Amino acid sequence: MGTVAPNLMEVSAGRDNENGTARSPPAKVLDAGALFVLKSQGSWLHCGYHLTTSIVAPVILILPFALALLGWVGGLICLALAALVTFYSYNLLSLVLEHQEKLGHRQLRFRDMARDILGPGWGKYFVGPLQFWICYGAVIACTLLGGQSLKFIYLLSYPDGTMKLHQFIIIFGTVPLVLAQMPSFHSLRHINLVSLILCLAFSTCATAGSIYIGHSDNAPRREYTVKGSAKDRSFGIFNAISIIATTYASGIIPEIQATLAPPVKGKMFKGLCVCYSVIVTTYFSVAISGYWAFGNQAMGTVLSNFMGDGKPLLPTWFLLMTNVFTLLQVSAVTVVYLQPTNEVFEKKFADPKKDQFSVRNVVPRLILRSLSVIVATTFAAMLPFFGDIMALFGAFGCIPLDFILPMIFYNVTFKPSKQSLIFWVNTSIAGVSFLLVGVGAVASVRQIVLDAKTYRLFANM
Repeated sequence: MGTVAPNLMEVSAGRDNENGTARSPPAKVLDAGALFVLKSQGSWLHCGYHLTTSIVAPVILILPFALALLGWVGGLICLALAALVTFYSYNLLSLVLEHQEKLGHRQLRFRDMARDILGPGWGKYFVGPLQFWICYGAVIACTLLGGQSLKFIYLLSYPDGTMKLHQFIIIFGTVPLVLAQMPSFHSLRHINLVSLILCLAFSTCATAGSIYIGHSDNAPRREYTVKGSAKDRSFGIFNAISIIATTYASGIIPEIQATLAPPVKGKMFKGLCVCYSVIVTTYFSVAISGYWAFGNQAMGTVLSNFMGDGKPLLPTWFLLMTNVFTLLQVSAVTVVYLQPTNEVFEKKFADPKKDQFSVRNVVPRLILRSLSVIVATTFAAMLPFFGDIMALFGAFGCIPLDFILPMIFYNVTFKPSKQSLIFWVNTSIAGVSFLLVGVGAVASVRQIVLDAKTYRLFANM
């Protein structure tokens, strides 16, 4: 085990208590995962870049479809509530982390929080595995999305092209294969700044495209009633809530806060303000413009609505530009969600006593990170219907990590009075979210069953 790097070290008094002052706690000992991957060298602005990339992704292009399942009133209420609850939730996590740091326990990972606050079993057997598989599932989903974007670009240029989806997924997989070798989370700060700009770019294109089509002669007939039987509408509501909750999910808030250089007090709040300014700008513009333009005909991604009867409803150059922005941004998202995997590998196989760039540490890093990307790319190519599975993962994973555990962590750490408003707000959010886990999981399983007839490995979807 290695000692804390200078930027992580809590300064120790190193002398006897001659003046009656309390002696500082000794420096912590860090494993290689924390020492190498979660370097604490970033500013609050860097934190804002990381947060934006971890939350704002091309998955927001599904928001018009979510509104189609809820209608105008329900959709906008859910969209706004999810923004408020997650902003509140992530700030609670930050306050708990700051409090633990004051006590001499700087927690760098979600599983560290669960271990120290709820007990060793929670971190080892629940939060750690749950976060790992959610993040790795996000890597698979992003790789699939990247392949689909590449295929769309290809078909725009060569409408009669014969290349298959799995070939584009493999081509896209070479990008995270290279970017995965970035040594630490902090080293992604410039990539994530570009990612933030790309978020604004592709959401602007999606909004402008929807408005253009909505005012054009090719505008589809718009209806804003929720389609389907009463049973289908009921399941659709919970499906839409799960979709919206997942679009706001991060699942790596402690790891992002770990990239901040001490002292961390107040920095996470500034970073969240940067992130949520982008969220408000992009989420609401894409959701409202897409639902306004296409009504209850909004498809799984609004970009699909830009094609009518196989013909583009927008200039080809505009569609190409939009998909290039999407493709580049999803590359950054993929690498961000590889960080928990990278951290686990470094912890188990790297030697913190050696230099990060020594042969002893570089060789296993290169091999293991490459293998993790290759496996994710293989799964994405095999399971092009992975979006349905991610909806199930979102219900079981994203909601507990981002809506339930922060409330529990805060109440257990600060022990607010049971008569206080904050206690009941936290308890209510956790309780409602727990119900959504069950209902969202049932709705997701039902959707998987309905779509099962079209499932086959390496399908060219």
